[in-house]
Amino acid sequence: MIDSGVHEINRERSGLLLSGFSAGLDIGFGPLLMAVVLTLSTGGFGDLTTELLVASAYAVGFIFVIIGRSELFTEHTTLAVIPVLDGKATVTQLARLWGLVYVGNVLGGAAFTILAVVLMPGLGVVDPASFVDIASKLITHDPHWLLVAGIFAGWLMGLLAWLLTAAQDTTSRLLLIWIVTATIGLLHLPHSIAGNVEVLFGLVIADAITVGDYVVFLVLATIGNALGGGIFVASIKYGHVVRGGG
Repeated sequence: MIDSGVHEINRERSGLLLSGFSAGLDIGFGPLLMAVVLTLSTGGFGDLTTELLVASAYAVGFIFVIIGRSELFTEHTTLAVIPVLDGKATVTQLARLWGLVYVGNVLGGAAFTILAVVLMPGLGVVDPASFVDIASKLITHDPHWLLVAGIFAGWLMGLLAWLLTAAQDTTSRLLLIWIVTATIGLLHLPHSIAGNVEVLFGLVIADAITVGDYVVFLVLATIGNALGGGIFVASIKYGHVVRGGG
C-alpha cells in the first residue's frame, strides 16, 4: 500500500485530474441505476427487496471505477495517507493529490448528472421523481448526522482499499467491492463522490432542494469521509501493522 500510495502521489497532474474526472463520470451509473430500480419497484424505499436492489445498484458505479482503476477521492483518504505516515511523502503532496482527484471527481459527477437528467427521462427508463427521492435520503438529516455518517462511509471505503490489497483475483475484488459499497448504499451513508451525483440529481429536478442543501451535504460528507478513511483506517492500520510489526 505504501508503494502504491507513493506512485499515485507522484503521478503527473493532468493524469490525476483526468482520471478523477473519469471516476466522477463512471460512478454516476450507480445512482442512475438506483433511480431506475426505484422507478420499476412497487415497494419504494422501506421495502426490503427494493432496498437490497437499490444498494446493489449503488455498488455498480464503484465496481466500474475501482476495477477500471480510475482515481477516487475516498480510496485515497486511506491509500495516500499511509505514505505520509511512513515519511515517504509530505502533507503538501497529499493535499495536491486529494485536491486534483477531488475536483476531477466532482466535475465528472456534475457532467454525468447533466447527461442523465436530460437524456434518461426522455428514454422512459426512469421517473424524475426517483431522482428526488434518492437525493432526499441524504439531505433530510441534521448536519451532525451527515458528518458522523460520513465518517462511517469513509471508514468503510478505507477498509475496502485495505482489503483490496489482499485480493488475488478479479472475482474476489468484485465481491469485496460489492459487499462494502452495497453496505454504504443500504445504510444510506453519505459518500461525497457518489452522493455528489445523488444530490445533484435532486437539485436539478426539484425546487425544494437548494444549492445550500447541496453545499452543506458536500462539505460535511467530504470532511467525514476524509476523517473516516484517514483516521479510523489509515492511522490505526498503519499503527498496528507497521509499528506493531504485523
